[in-house]
Amino acid sequence: MVYLQTDSKVSKMEDAQDKDILESSVEFTGQHAAEGRSGGWLAGNFLLVNQGLATLAFFGVNVNLVLFLTRVLQQSNAVAANNVSKWTGALNIFSLVGAFLSDSYWGGYKTCVVFQAVFVFGLTVLSLTSHLFLIKPSGCGDQWTPCGSHTNLEVRLFYFVIYMVALGNGGYQPTVASFGADQFDEDDPKEAHSKDTFFLYFYLALNLGSLLSNTCLSYFEDRGMWAWGFWASTVSAFVALLIFVGATPTYRHRKPGGNTLSRFCQVVVAASRKWRVGMPPGAADLYEEDGKELQVAGGRRRILHTEGLGFLDRAAVVDSDDFTFQAQSTHRKLWRLCTITQVEEVKCVLRLLPIWLCTILYSVVFTQMASLFVVQGAAMRRTVGGVTIPPSIMSAFDILSVVAFIFFYKRLLQPLVCRVRKNTTGLTELQRMGIGLIIAALAMVSAGVVEHFRLKLRCRGCTDASSLHIMWQVPQYVLVGASEVFMYVSQLQFFNGQTPDGLKSFGSALYMTSIAFGNFFSDFIVTIVMKITGKGGRPGWIPANLNDGHLDRFYFLLAALSCADLVAYVVCAMSYKCIKMEGRREKATSGFHV
Repeated sequence: MVYLQTDSKVSKMEDAQDKDILESSVEFTGQHAAEGRSGGWLAGNFLLVNQGLATLAFFGVNVNLVLFLTRVLQQSNAVAANNVSKWTGALNIFSLVGAFLSDSYWGGYKTCVVFQAVFVFGLTVLSLTSHLFLIKPSGCGDQWTPCGSHTNLEVRLFYFVIYMVALGNGGYQPTVASFGADQFDEDDPKEAHSKDTFFLYFYLALNLGSLLSNTCLSYFEDRGMWAWGFWASTVSAFVALLIFVGATPTYRHRKPGGNTLSRFCQVVVAASRKWRVGMPPGAADLYEEDGKELQVAGGRRRILHTEGLGFLDRAAVVDSDDFTFQAQSTHRKLWRLCTITQVEEVKCVLRLLPIWLCTILYSVVFTQMASLFVVQGAAMRRTVGGVTIPPSIMSAFDILSVVAFIFFYKRLLQPLVCRVRKNTTGLTELQRMGIGLIIAALAMVSAGVVEHFRLKLRCRGCTDASSLHIMWQVPQYVLVGASEVFMYVSQLQFFNGQTPDGLKSFGSALYMTSIAFGNFFSDFIVTIVMKITGKGGRPGWIPANLNDGHLDRFYFLLAALSCADLVAYVVCAMSYKCIKMEGRREKATSGFHV
């Protein structure tokens, strides 16, 4: 392996790493992070509380946005649903913006503060706009009192504000997840275990915040008290921001690594320029620099060479034209010669993409909980103790299932698997994601069976009525919740662990973009299914009156697609090559394969 010698010796950097947690992590004072002074659960607990409050604030807007559009802005169900899908998709795409700024320039702390401030400002303006311009006459927007018409300026102001809320929350979410992971040193066995636990509790905090929002804030908003609900979200987001900023001295900060896009482009351009260059055997003659360059670029650790995607290795082949000589110094031409670490960064991302693509169909299943599950519940008998419950309240069983299965996995399943396998890791992330896909398919089968019997007990000549009770939906909600624990929590752990030091927020953003594309792909599947099954004047599988359709067949179709996706996922997971960080090769190459 070819090294460029600089004034900083590798041995000195390694000695420094013995004293400090990571060369790339610093404390608020600028000192290298050390165990006991910062990070760990002291910082992690503050971030979990912050996440719960921020989630409560976000879902105070998200959970009833479609009702606000129909009741207050007087949009049709179809138009409102389409606008909510676009808004949700944009929110998850905004996660890439936050991830890029965090990884490249700002770092996790600054990115979290800026986007949380945007989030709070957006909620404040939304509350004011709703109170002053949209909720007219006062008290409108409930089930019985429609609101008046609005000017184009008022509507445009509303959309500007909710997209500001989406930008704030979308840019913050992947960054706070990776920033929380940065509080734990993955090379320390004890802290590495705490890091995995942090992701479980992070998703738990998200669901608890959602539960409070779905119950408390939804109550106010469903009864037309929209401004009160939005103000409650604003206060929750503001308190979350105060907690985050107040805990500043406890955090470990990872230095940003510079423009990630330019590093990627340099590898592609350099490899393309050398497409005729002969490749040396192995990695012995490929170019790598000593520790100083990586320290300057955010303290990133070296990534060891891996086989596969050999075309990119050409970017690290040394050529006589790769350097410029000025006075007594030598400078590398960045667009002609790249380090092995740069090349491996590109390889890591390319190898993650097949796994990421396989998670999109799971997100299609997940989105049904907020759409077709609710429509199905509305067409069932919903009387409990003499009170008619809204079908959306059934999502509480999903949240309770998430909470239960997190503790089930943490306290029972993981220790049992560790004891059987005689190791300390238990199920790997890829294995847990595969289990999540299996449970998701079972959830669709359960939903299809319930719909089959709902149609058998439908009221002839009635509109969306059946004598089957809504509580028969509980198993499908519980199964979706269980699948989330295995799929989404493992996604966060896997993408964070398998991305290089300079791309941790990008790894978390992959989880959110999977949900975004799941929303888009779900709309696409529904459109195609209705176009095919609705030919010749037939009502199709998902008509306005479910009693005339076959929603059960659609659920079984999703179950079949999930099984096919599982097969593709297993193939991708079996061929996946893990990242190999310098100093922990054995850990990096074991424990991830299915």
